[in-house]
Amino acid sequence: MLRPRPAGPFAGPFAGLLAAAALTAGCGTSPDAAPRPDPRHETRVERTPTPSAGPRSSTLPEQETEQETEPDPDPEPDPEPGTVPPPWLGTRVLPETATGYGAVRPTPRVLRERRFTLPDAVPALPGDGYASRVVNPPPADVLARSTWEPACPVAAEDLAWLRVAFRGFEGDRHTGELLVAADAADDLAGVFGDLWRAGFPLEQLTITPRSALDAPPTGDGNGTGAFVCRPVTGGTSYSEHAYGRAVDVNPFQNPYLRDLPAGRVVLPELASAYLDRDDVRPGMVTPDGPVVRAFARIGWAWGGDYRSLKDYQHFSATGG
Repeated sequence: MLRPRPAGPFAGPFAGLLAAAALTAGCGTSPDAAPRPDPRHETRVERTPTPSAGPRSSTLPEQETEQETEPDPDPEPDPEPGTVPPPWLGTRVLPETATGYGAVRPTPRVLRERRFTLPDAVPALPGDGYASRVVNPPPADVLARSTWEPACPVAAEDLAWLRVAFRGFEGDRHTGELLVAADAADDLAGVFGDLWRAGFPLEQLTITPRSALDAPPTGDGNGTGAFVCRPVTGGTSYSEHAYGRAVDVNPFQNPYLRDLPAGRVVLPELASAYLDRDDVRPGMVTPDGPVVRAFARIGWAWGGDYRSLKDYQHFSATGG
């Protein structure tokens, strides 16, 4: 998903990240961690100096201490690139260009195979398998931390708060949340059940906050999201996200791409490495993969099939 800009919307540190990603595309974060020091075994050896042949000093020499360190028998390996969020994730603001978006930059090495999972924003659903919960209308506090306002094209009572279990990139069970159209909530709960059973990994499922709409671009967000009250990317009419009828899946692994007279737009701006769709990595949506199949089952279209642009993260009820 994207944050609104002269040509469209978008944004990203973990709360900002969910936004940056939720607003990343048409619809809409290393230095390796320092290894933990291992306990050291010390052997203390005391030596008595040998008296010199010359006159004896009135001051006795101090005892010398020498430490001997045994090698660590089982050192902890450094984490593989892409498995740990870099400390700068969501904090490096990009300059804006004539396109109205941030400057497109080469993908940092630690994000070329991005496969970490950010902390969950909501408590875990009960159980150890797939689970979902639909609350309609959404609680007031949930609505208050979203982009909804009375001027939006959908009434609050026509939205639903959807919580689902999902698999992180490390394979663990996580819980995320979305705001979606109330009449699509059960279908979408089924879609995420399909992704759970297929073992498809997600980094984070979040509700886009209002602060994301005007946040400066960092180009590294990756939150899977749905409802965002904003115009379509590059236009003035409302996006399907503004009705809760669109979902963006892993925006960083599935970026938005469009060539404009003012220059190329890639959202998120640091995700260029994922424009090579033949180099399939975890979290990518593929034409014959489980994500496209799951959304097609409920009649939703994929933005990867667009001709004038590519929106690999985007799925919507109307195809828009």
